[in-house]
Parts: sequence; C-alpha cells; structure tokens
Amino acid sequence: MDDMYREVIIERYKNPQYRGELNPHDISFEDENPLCGDHIRVDLRVGEDGRVKECAFSGHGCAISQASADLLMESIVGKTLDEVKQLNKEDVLDLLGIELGPVRLKCALLSLKVLKAGVYGVAQATDSLVEG
Repeated sequence: MDDMYREVIIERYKNPQYRGELNPHDISFEDENPLCGDHIRVDLRVGEDGRVKECAFSGHGCAISQASADLLMESIVGKTLDEVKQLNKEDVLDLLGIELGPVRLKCALLSLKVLKAGVYGVAQATDSLVEG
C-alpha cells in the first residue's frame, strides 16, 4: 500500500495541480521550516458564503512538503473557513497515506500550519496550529 501512496506523492510533487499564486486573494500566508529550508505560501479566495472558492500554494521544498501542500489545497476547495480551522495533522497524514518520522512530519505539516495561520489571521505560524 505504501508504494501506491509514494507514487501519488511523487506525481503530485512533479505535477502539482494547485501550484501558483492568486492575485487578488482574500487570505495569504507564508512560512518556512528552518530545519530543512522548505518554504510554503498559501493563497485563498473565499466566497461570500464563507467557503474556499479557489486556493493555490507556492514555494519550494522536498517532495513531501510540496505534495502535501497540493493534496491539502485540493481537499479544502468548497470547505468553510470553520471547517478548515478544524483540520489537523491526522487529516494531512491521511491524505499522504504513509507513516512519517519526526523530521518528515514537519515537512508534511508545513502547508497545514501555513494554511491555518492565514485562516486564523495570526502574525506567526506555530506548531500548535496543526495539533488535533
């Protein structure tokens, strides 16, 4: 089973569906993982109904961080901001479908941390945003 998920990760890394920037955007936030240098920016457009209409990510990093960002963006289209706030690390790990060690876990969760920091409108992203 892990091989199938690894293929999805490599495919999303090489051919991301949600890579780009949205200008104008309603919400934007960026941050990096200082341990490895991965950097993610997330842009959202939100409809009048409070649902994510469009989203995109940009940045650079390892296959795990970039694939995780792409899969996460796909998963939030149509969700309300309250639903996005409820996402946690288990949701991201389910999207990836593989077990990760502590170092790779930080890579995988960077996009969620950035997304939630933007949605909450905080000045700084913290690891507490991804705990569930």
